[in-house]
This record gives sequence, C-alpha cells and structure tokens, in this order.
Amino acid sequence: MKRWLILSAIVVVLLVVTVASAVTEIKPGERGVVRRFGRIVATPGPGLYIGLPWGIDRVDRERVSRERRVTVGFDARKAEDDGQKVPEGLLLTGDHNLINIQVVIGYTLEEDEVAKFVLNADRADALIARAAEAALAQWNAGRAVDDVLLFGRGALPDNLPPWMARELDVRLAPYELGIRVKKVDVTLLDPPMEVKSAFDAVAQAKTEINTRVNQAEQEAAGRLRAAEATIFRSERQTAAYRNEQLLQARAEADNFLKRLEQYRQSNDNPQYLAGIWWDEVSRLFSKMRQNGRLDLLDHHLGPNGLDITQIPALPKK
Repeated sequence: MKRWLILSAIVVVLLVVTVASAVTEIKPGERGVVRRFGRIVATPGPGLYIGLPWGIDRVDRERVSRERRVTVGFDARKAEDDGQKVPEGLLLTGDHNLINIQVVIGYTLEEDEVAKFVLNADRADALIARAAEAALAQWNAGRAVDDVLLFGRGALPDNLPPWMARELDVRLAPYELGIRVKKVDVTLLDPPMEVKSAFDAVAQAKTEINTRVNQAEQEAAGRLRAAEATIFRSERQTAAYRNEQLLQARAEADNFLKRLEQYRQSNDNPQYLAGIWWDEVSRLFSKMRQNGRLDLLDHHLGPNGLDITQIPALPKK
C-alpha cells in the first residue's frame, strides 16, 4: 500500500513538472521564439504557449517595445585607466584635429524579426558598437573641427544624430539582427582636455562676435525705422504745407480778382484804392505782431523818453 502511494506521488510530481516545463507565459509586449533542438519552430505572441517538455522546446521571450541602448565612444574613466593607450572615441577630423565623442544608440526589435535577434543576441551590441564607431569616424573625417564641435549636435543640414541613425540601418542590414535604430544621442562632443580651454575661448569669442553682430543689426534696423518715420512725417508735413499754401494762394488770387472787378466798377475811385491800401497795411501789421516784429511803444518808454533801440535785436517769436 505504501509502495503504491509513493509511486502515485512520484507520478503526480512528474506530471506537474512536465506540465510546468511545457507551458510558457508570454506577457503583453513580448514575443516568444521557440527553438526545438536549436531549430526555430514558432514565434508565438502574448498568451500561453504549450510545447514539448523537459527542455526539448526552449522558449526565449523578448520585449519588442523596450528600447535598448548601446554606449559608444569616449569614456573618461577608461581613458584614465589605460594610461598612454589611445582611448576609444578619440577621432580625427578632416582638418587633422582630435575630438572626444560619445554617443548613445537606442534601438528596438522588429516584431516580425525577433527570431533573427535571438540568434544574434550575444553579438548584437558588439556589432552595433563597431558599426557606430566606423560611422563616427567617417562623419568626422569629412568635416572641419569647427563644424564638428559647434554644429555636430544638430545645426548642420546632415547633422550627426539623424545621419548616423540612417547610416547604422544601412550598415547593420547585412547582419540581419532584426533591430531598428530609433535614435542617436550625442552625449559628449569636446576637444581633448589638453586643448579644451583654447577651443572654449574660440567658441566664446565667436559667440561674442555673433552677439555684437546681432546687436548691430538690431540697432541698424531701429535707426532705419526711425529714419523712415522721420521721412514719412516730413513728407506729410510738406504735403500739408503745400496744400495750405496752394489754397491760400488761390484764395488771395480770387480775392484780388474780386477787388479788381470792384475797382473797375468804381470808375477808378481813389478812395477805394486807399481802402485797399489800409486793409493790406492792417493785415501786414497783424502778421508782424504775430511774428513778434511789432510791439506797443509803451513797452519802450523809459526815464529818458522813448527808446526803441534793441541790442541785440529781439529774437523772432
């Protein structure tokens, strides 16, 4: 009896272990790759996968939505540890200057090509790093150090991050890694420490030059607007004065013609001419008073009588 109980317990344990080794849970966002004796037989999606037990089926689960990262280039700690050895990420530019560069490459798995990644997972990061190093060397060798340091992060038409993402996809295609490069972040882009201060001084000087140029352009634009406003105001005033003088001249001409007609109708009456003369004198005195050219004699009476001599002459009001 005890023997049968022991055998039953063993059978139950074997069944549980068999079922446990045959069932695999694939979570949402994951993709499974089933290898049977090393040969890929299935790539199931999220859910329960039931295969052969006891390690006959090996199921690798990979998250296709997770972004994986590979850091390539200069590492200050490694450079200090290596001593005289040329550090990684120390590259030569097109004008024979050295720069330190480090980039972080973000990539994801292609959902339909997860099997390719599983087969190359142990060498995927190394292949990406080597392809990135070659691309960095090519990009830097074709540019001057000023373009690399000042504009390499994003100002050039073919700036480094998007160019490198496209280049890596092309370079990695023959390896069939089943990945897609999503982005490239430039985390370090500096000259070597021995000459960094000199490059920083040059960059600061260029920044000051650009600042002064912008200030000068703004000042010139301000002065141009002020000059245009002055010209516009002068033109308006000139046009207004012209119209005023023209209207006044027409009015005076019309008035003269009317007086002429009245004079002719008066049969050359001398009294009429005297009236015209006094009228014009009154108008002249009125204008002189308005302009400060005519004043009351009472203002010029002193202890010695009337004194109309002014030295210097009175300014025009």
